Amino acid sequence: MLAIIINPKSGKRYFRSQRVYLFKLLRSRHQPFTYRVTKYANHALELARELVEKGYDQILVLGGDGTVSEVINGIMRADIPEEQRRKIRFGLMPRGTGNDWARFWGLTKDFKRSLELFFNGKDEPVDVGCVAYWRNGIRHNRYFINSVGFGLDPLTCKYAVKLKPYIGSHHVNYLFGLFAALAKMKPIPMQVVCDGEEVSRNPMFTMNIGNGPYSGGGIRQNPDADPRDGIFHSIVVEKPTLRQIMRALGRIYNGKLTDLDFVHGFTGCKVEINTKQYLCFEADGILMDIMGPCEVYCLHHALQMTVPQYC
Repeated sequence: MLAIIINPKSGKRYFRSQRVYLFKLLRSRHQPFTYRVTKYANHALELARELVEKGYDQILVLGGDGTVSEVINGIMRADIPEEQRRKIRFGLMPRGTGNDWARFWGLTKDFKRSLELFFNGKDEPVDVGCVAYWRNGIRHNRYFINSVGFGLDPLTCKYAVKLKPYIGSHHVNYLFGLFAALAKMKPIPMQVVCDGEEVSRNPMFTMNIGNGPYSGGGIRQNPDADPRDGIFHSIVVEKPTLRQIMRALGRIYNGKLTDLDFVHGFTGCKVEINTKQYLCFEADGILMDIMGPCEVYCLHHALQMTVPQYC
């Protein structure tokens, strides 16, 4: 059964025409479906969970990275057997600002092509990341599909949101947000352990753990990340000098950050972050905050994604 989750605020300029085309196409194919429209933050999470628990096994998302992330969280939190969850198939009609998840699969804002791929593409098992953290003695899980960032990353997201009313809704927000974050960021004392081996124990300036290679509207911090291989590709940067920061800025889009000697790349399935301080992180651009240590681990082939045949 097919369910459609629509975020009307993503790409709202063409929202009506795209929805009319989609519904007309589905009816011409005699395809039964139901649809839901999001109305507030995290509504897509609630809708996805409800729909999956009702037995819908195909979810088409009309939105950006944030909407996809909420849908993934809803599916992963649904009260269903694990075997059933692994068979759930989701697709995407990109309508957001960054569209980093779509970028990896070669999906564009050509909505007619995206719909054609959803019906005629192939199903590919994909990994889902999870951040496990504790608050007031209770364990919480936040799932992600692209990446999770600590230090500079969430601060960049915070400023990008603040700048959105002035700059507009496009990936340039992230670039200006990055410049603002660089002026404010202070290293955070923590220890980073990956698959049982210590990666860093010095104050951390920024760290990105990638399930996919893109974040922030095309920034390639982990260019070798592949959401099908069962491992994270990650980078951590301790306290950089101003000169090192300037060198890094020229490489954020070309995937050559890890060529720099002060950017430490590592791979693994589980990353432990040990700190006693308040810690903010972003998961697919969605800001979260915790107090104390957390774990980030990979759920291999957790869901099915409908992708182009050539992927």
